[in-house]
Amino acid sequence: MWVIAGILLGLVVLASLVGFHTGPHTHLAAGVIGVMAAVVLILLAAGGASRLVWVLLAGDLTASAGVGFLAWRGLSKSSRRRAVSEHRVLAQGGAEGVALSDLDPEGLVRVHGEDWSAVAVNAPVRSGAAVQVVGRAGVHLQVWGEEAPPGLTELGARRAGEEK
Repeated sequence: MWVIAGILLGLVVLASLVGFHTGPHTHLAAGVIGVMAAVVLILLAAGGASRLVWVLLAGDLTASAGVGFLAWRGLSKSSRRRAVSEHRVLAQGGAEGVALSDLDPEGLVRVHGEDWSAVAVNAPVRSGAAVQVVGRAGVHLQVWGEEAPPGLTELGARRAGEEK
């Protein structure tokens, strides 16, 4: 039984660390393995094992609760909502926004009320100019900039890029 408990505890640690690279599903697996390890440790404690089993059980429950929380956060609706929002902006050909900084060719834009790094296809684009999303290159939006109307303030530029 000690060998099984040791293997399960090792898998909890390994899956927890790997989960930081692979995502919340691995953290979920680590939490499930942690519960299995807790059951084995409780069986060992019921069989009259040493006090060490209680220390291991406390550590296992703490680690399992931590990775379970990470899994819940990663798989929650708020994370999905952010991903859907990002996908929506990138999938919409012609989404409109405003340049928050000069794009020569890189800078910041606001599209649907969210700030994005962008590369202007027709650089340079002045701050405050209207932009239209034409594609995506890695983590940057590719935008086409229009000429900024004279006298457009930064406040007006912020409002122009937000959702109505």
